Amino acid sequence: MTNTSPRPDRRPSNPLFSSGPCAKRPGWSLDVLQDAVLGRSHRSKPGKARLRAVLDQTRDLLGLPADYRIGIVPASDTGAVEMALWSLLGARGVDMLAWESFGDGWVTDVAKQLKLADFRVLDATYGAIPDLGSVDFTRDVVFTWNGTTSGVCVPDGDWIADDRDGLTICDATSAAFAYDLPWGKLDVTTFSWQKVLGGEAAHGMLVLSPRAVARLESYQPTWPLPKIFRMTRGGKLDESIFEGATINTPSMLCVEDALDALKWVSGIGGQPEMVARAKRNLGVLEKWVAATPWVGFLAEDPAIRSRTSVCLKIVDPWFSGLDDAAQAVAAKKIAATLEVEGVGLDVDGYRDAPPGLRIWCGGTIEHADLEALTPWIDWAFAAVKSSNA
Repeated sequence: MTNTSPRPDRRPSNPLFSSGPCAKRPGWSLDVLQDAVLGRSHRSKPGKARLRAVLDQTRDLLGLPADYRIGIVPASDTGAVEMALWSLLGARGVDMLAWESFGDGWVTDVAKQLKLADFRVLDATYGAIPDLGSVDFTRDVVFTWNGTTSGVCVPDGDWIADDRDGLTICDATSAAFAYDLPWGKLDVTTFSWQKVLGGEAAHGMLVLSPRAVARLESYQPTWPLPKIFRMTRGGKLDESIFEGATINTPSMLCVEDALDALKWVSGIGGQPEMVARAKRNLGVLEKWVAATPWVGFLAEDPAIRSRTSVCLKIVDPWFSGLDDAAQAVAAKKIAATLEVEGVGLDVDGYRDAPPGLRIWCGGTIEHADLEALTPWIDWAFAAVKSSNA
């Protein structure tokens, strides 16, 4: 059959909707990297100054408490989470929350690599979230704020106990700069520049509360720690990591790019405007989904629906009648059709998630581009459906 759906006339100005690395900020160009400290040691005076500027500006924009430490660490958000798990866990039991692939990955680390004896897994299927009321805060708790591969986020921080005995370790890589994180409830928070800031990959950000620092200085894991995980010297926190020195050599081009992103955030109104932009972007898709019978949100409950990594499922009876393999092929064809047209790149769902689409809606995305994208998704769906009818 032939696709009889009208071909849209309007195209997104920016077709980049990848969930990581994510779109650069509006107006970005290579020219913003001209002041990068290149050919110099990152420990030189100008190199340290640029690294320290990233820390200071991030602290100010996110509103971190004065007694919280923030540092740049290796290996993106993954490296930051691994540093926390390997350095802090084992002092007491731990509750592991998992409702998508990255949370499952942290469970694997705890169960098969660290081989902790006392851990609980509180999990849920894609599109849902575990019972947060069953979390035991006499124990450490590891969770993602926003599940990038499922489009499911925690509703808020009210479920986290203020008088907890354990530490909360939060993977917030697709939440930082898109949600107002309750810092007083978070003892370890990790993220990377490549998500909401639209920066470059390979560098992680690690935020520690005083309670996390106290754990580092009072507890020594029984397993050996690789150099890039070590945050203490002689039983005390290595403060240099949180003052602009880094454990290994960073890319000063990436640092300069992060500074440009932070400058842009500050110029548009800071953290409040970044949160507002993500909400507006999600609103575009919510309005479209409400008017479109063939598509729905993987996270059906609006209270736990991500405003950054928005995951969509196909609910059309034609699609539901396909077997699992055929559904996966059809969903990929929709994404491929959008890519061929150059209107929506990298919008296929995550490989471990149910077949569907995933569209990044963080603050570097313009809502007008999302408004231009949705008619193309309708068109691509109709094209794939008609070719398989």
